[in-house]
Amino acid sequence: MKPTLVIMAAGIGSRYGGLKQIDPVGPSGEIVLDYSVYDAIQTGFGKVVFIIRPDIEEAFKEVIGHKLDGKIQVEYVYQTLEKLPDGGSVPAGRTKPWGTGQAVLMAAPVVHEPFAVINADDFYGRDSFRAVAEQLQKTDVNSTDFCMAGFYIKNTLSEHGGVARGYCDVENGKLKHIVERFNIERKDDGVIHYAGGTMNDNDMVSMNTWGFTPKLFDFLERGFEAFLAQKGNELKSEFYLLDVVDGMISRGEAEVTVSPTAEKWMGVTYADDKPQVMAGIRALIDAGLYPENLWGK
Repeated sequence: MKPTLVIMAAGIGSRYGGLKQIDPVGPSGEIVLDYSVYDAIQTGFGKVVFIIRPDIEEAFKEVIGHKLDGKIQVEYVYQTLEKLPDGGSVPAGRTKPWGTGQAVLMAAPVVHEPFAVINADDFYGRDSFRAVAEQLQKTDVNSTDFCMAGFYIKNTLSEHGGVARGYCDVENGKLKHIVERFNIERKDDGVIHYAGGTMNDNDMVSMNTWGFTPKLFDFLERGFEAFLAQKGNELKSEFYLLDVVDGMISRGEAEVTVSPTAEKWMGVTYADDKPQVMAGIRALIDAGLYPENLWGK
């Protein structure tokens, strides 16, 4: 059974100043997402599920979806504020999406096999996909044996501002605890700081490169209902995927194998990141890792 790749692409991209998911960075008009799907195909994934907003559907399909015809099975699901459990309602004035937990939950109707989850606007490198794919291909679909690709924080920073990452406490190759840290950046003193302390270069973080089974959806559904009961009237609170995973670990309901990768993240968190991403992709093409024209058209 080939695993599925679920891609969270509904983000607004407020810091970047536009729909960064569909902004070209490759020499033939490729977007970051093109390289993720290409790497997924190369490492054995059989289907891709895009989580998008209805208002970007037409543009999204024009830029990425139609390129994939005949290359991999494609499904689309939609994240909206109104997609809530029975009895739920959107508080007046809320415009912010409900978060990564709700986003992944939207994929439940079309995902029945082990699956990976990634962000649309992050470049992860093929080794990350290979690590997760290898774990998923030997995972019992009915288990809660999950996995993730772990990045070293030094390889995930932006030179143009702070980033948010899931800090991982890893013991004997297993994730013991994960917590979101914000405003992470290397300061003039050479030390990596975040809002609350400092980090070491080789601290491990999550870049939302997860591997799950469909059993996750039951926990997301219950977790989302509990979140709405507690915080559903708040205008900016978000239901985070990593909080659900962390809760499952703490209660002994799941085990997460961490596969460290030395891949260097590239992403367009800020508009000023784009030239570096373009240069990084150019270097990978020159090294023979990707073709000049990714889809050969």
